[in-house]
Amino acid sequence: MRKVLREEKKYLITYRNYLSSDHYFGKVLHPDSHNKKDGYLIRSLYFDTLYDDDFYNKIDGLETRRKIRLRIYDPEDDFAYLEMKQKQGNYQQKRSLKVSKEEAERLIKKDYQVLLEKEEPFALEVYTIMSKYHYVPKTINQYRRKAYIVNENSTRITFDSDIRATETSFDLFDKNLLLNPVFDQNHVVLEVKYNGFLLSYVKDLIRTIDRIQTPISKYCLGRMNTIKYIY
Repeated sequence: MRKVLREEKKYLITYRNYLSSDHYFGKVLHPDSHNKKDGYLIRSLYFDTLYDDDFYNKIDGLETRRKIRLRIYDPEDDFAYLEMKQKQGNYQQKRSLKVSKEEAERLIKKDYQVLLEKEEPFALEVYTIMSKYHYVPKTINQYRRKAYIVNENSTRITFDSDIRATETSFDLFDKNLLLNPVFDQNHVVLEVKYNGFLLSYVKDLIRTIDRIQTPISKYCLGRMNTIKYIY
């Protein structure tokens, strides 16, 4: 199991600003090893309770909240990461556990017993939450990410674009999954994730970008198209 605890700040920037910033950041910071010319793919399947408690906790701005998801980086992967993010004041804790494709598909079918076959205590914790609060698959979200790293204090700066989603299929590994844009394609989400503090030269880099701080949630973006028709 991997565990990360850090602060996260999100900003909206224009795609033009992203292109210029990406060029500059690439000269100053360490690129993520997964970066390609246009970044790398992230696809996540989000679970929520029958009554969408996690969705509304985010919309209402509750200080303590969580998200549970399965994440892959290529539809041809034979594994996925089961992740739980928990908001705790200014900090976000993310824990993740690698599961096989077969185990991920059992979770998507709401067969949470598969988690009892794992030895990690985290698996039992997620099983208890998902079973007790009746979690079910809600949406698949996909986007492209370009990431940069500052090794000194595990800082990550990411640019997320081409955000798409679907609520009609939960086939996480479908290479031909039909996804619809859920975010203005002329904008990019800039995320700054760090432990404790930002180094001064990183702050200076971020200040060069014309940006607007935002509480945007990719999960909520994936739900907004139909949530208004449900309630």
